Amino acid sequence: MRILMLNNEFPPLGGGTGTVNRALLSRLVAQTSWEFDLLTSALGRHKEREQFAERAWIYKVPVNNRNLHHSSNRELLTYAALALPAALHLHRARRYDLVFAWSAVPAGGVALALRRLVGLRYILRVCGPDIPGFEQRYGALYPLLTPPIKAIWHGASRLVAKCQGEADMMLAVNPHLQIDLVPNGVDLAAFPPAPLADGGPLRLLCVARLIERKGQHHLLAALQHLVAEGLDLHLELVGTGDAEAALRQQVATAGLQQHTTFAGYVPREAIAAHYAAAHVFVLPSYNEGMSVATLEAMAAGLPTLVTRTGGAEDLVAEGVTGHIFNWGDIATLSDHLRRLAHDRSRVRRMGAAARERARAFTWEGAAMRYQAMFAALRHGS
Repeated sequence: MRILMLNNEFPPLGGGTGTVNRALLSRLVAQTSWEFDLLTSALGRHKEREQFAERAWIYKVPVNNRNLHHSSNRELLTYAALALPAALHLHRARRYDLVFAWSAVPAGGVALALRRLVGLRYILRVCGPDIPGFEQRYGALYPLLTPPIKAIWHGASRLVAKCQGEADMMLAVNPHLQIDLVPNGVDLAAFPPAPLADGGPLRLLCVARLIERKGQHHLLAALQHLVAEGLDLHLELVGTGDAEAALRQQVATAGLQQHTTFAGYVPREAIAAHYAAAHVFVLPSYNEGMSVATLEAMAAGLPTLVTRTGGAEDLVAEGVTGHIFNWGDIATLSDHLRRLAHDRSRVRRMGAAARERARAFTWEGAAMRYQAMFAALRHGS
């Protein structure tokens, strides 16, 4: 079987979707004898080609990306415009059996065009911001995007969500959808357990883009309350984004400079060390599909404090591996952090339980689910 993957982001470009793409592509190549090509974005002005594995090649179209971690609307449109003719050219030479699109926008639009032009069926893995209502900052665009998104969903031979919460949001848009659930995974070997030392401040970690949806401003507000009470805490924010300047100003206004570190972008090969140096992971996000960072924190043996979003209850056992709280509920978040700051043994117990729970989420298992879908489509089901 020969499969074409479409994804506008792939490491080092982009965030979680590209990270998952790389992890699954590695397992699919290892577990099958199939051939895979990935059509993604180049950072510069020239197209590129590189070999990912023995039976996997990556083709990159030049979108002239200005930000390593986030694609602008222009860059998304440029990818779509360049990826379609590139995919048609590759299909003429390679004759793909099917297409795997990693988002509705823009990859799914290209996949739908390929289906209409040359009859290639496609699997669509839905990316959270593709779902109308998921991303606050796209609120004004969703009325325009919803009709093409619904057409892209309708044209897919299989639709994949990462958790039931994400699927429920899709069903609210179209209650007639048939959706497969394939959760994200994590490589436990890549994230050794954090030592969770007794001394020093309670070290909090948030790994996420610095954007309003991720809620770091709420975490900083909780930190301000707790520091004012005399608790010894330190927060590390890993990531970059549009909200960084506002968050830095919030830190300065609250006098939290000695309690907060902005680590910026951290390469994938270095991220495990940041989990290992932490005591507690916090992701106060407005919406998530299934957070890769939360899974990584669990693998590293950290208690995980997350908001009540998609995938939260799949990952976090309330009071056992961490806590789930509501978006913007700074008081409850502060209460959870206060208890952990006073009880390192509780931190250790929760961390050990979190790592054990992470064992249920493997990339190998996710890859096997996708293999079954590919095989079923190849045989017409």
